[in-house]
Amino acid sequence: MKHVFPSKLTCGIFDHLDADGRDIARQYADRLILAEAYDRLGFYAYHVAEHHCTPHGRGPSPNLFLSSVAQRTRQLRVGPLVMLLTLYHPLRAFEEICMLDQLSGGRVELGIGRGSLPVELGYFGISADAAPGRYEEASEVLVKAMKGGTLSHQGYHFELSGVPLTLEPHQRPWPPTWVATNRPESAGWAAVNGANLACVGPSSAVRKITDAFRTHREPNGDADDHAPFVGLLRMIVMARSEADAHALAESAYERWLKSFKFLYELNAIPTPPNLPLTFDAAIASELCVVGTPASVRKALLNQLEEAGANYLLCQLAFGNLPLDASLYAATAIQSEIIAPLG
Repeated sequence: MKHVFPSKLTCGIFDHLDADGRDIARQYADRLILAEAYDRLGFYAYHVAEHHCTPHGRGPSPNLFLSSVAQRTRQLRVGPLVMLLTLYHPLRAFEEICMLDQLSGGRVELGIGRGSLPVELGYFGISADAAPGRYEEASEVLVKAMKGGTLSHQGYHFELSGVPLTLEPHQRPWPPTWVATNRPESAGWAAVNGANLACVGPSSAVRKITDAFRTHREPNGDADDHAPFVGLLRMIVMARSEADAHALAESAYERWLKSFKFLYELNAIPTPPNLPLTFDAAIASELCVVGTPASVRKALLNQLEEAGANYLLCQLAFGNLPLDASLYAATAIQSEIIAPLG
């Protein structure tokens, strides 16, 4: 079975589950309310990041959280973006993916990655030097497991001999896969291996990545209705006035940024050079798109066109944004973008 990827613009949700300053159980409950709204409003998928030992990510087990999301929704697809495969035994990762895909009725979108901050891996005893090899080998084992039957592998990090695979994913041969990157060479790998792409950054910079992606796809001769997703991530805040939107967004971004920097500051690590360190810088770099529904729609469509993206990854809940503000933005995106372009 070949997965069909629409080439027209599609909207999904991205979430760090970063700390909002309130009780964590209340935050989980609010996110489930939002997930129900995303499902009702016609968003394609809900993607959740994986982080550890940091307020930047209060969902260290994305598959566990998404199993709750799957039970509260009917059409919304779900998946980690990304599952830090470096931290998993690949057999355990395979079994978790199969469970989530079966529990959701075949709605998993599988993002896998190595992890961008070595200190998070270090807390689990995995050194920065060991991480690349462990990730590559785990990926190889996971691909073998998806083919079913019995699993055997003799490698440096993992050894499996005749393991009976008694679970399988609902989607055959396996769920759609995702790669998050800001490097053209990784985009090329994703294209050759049939993965979808998620990018963040100014539209002009992202265009170099999406061009590389499509260049490597050309020999495959995909028809438009089989085109993969090429995603652009944006933090989005909307309100009835520009002033109200900016006030909400500035406070929320400062809270989000504090959580993002937590492990960097704790371990005296320089923050990434492309991280906007002020709200104004986040606006200038296009990470945040803020304003009225009409102005945000115009900005997003322009950025998507410049970036060469066909999938808008909307981060609508971050920092201390109130639930009502996230619901307002989700509803506005439905009426301004999803419905007119659907």
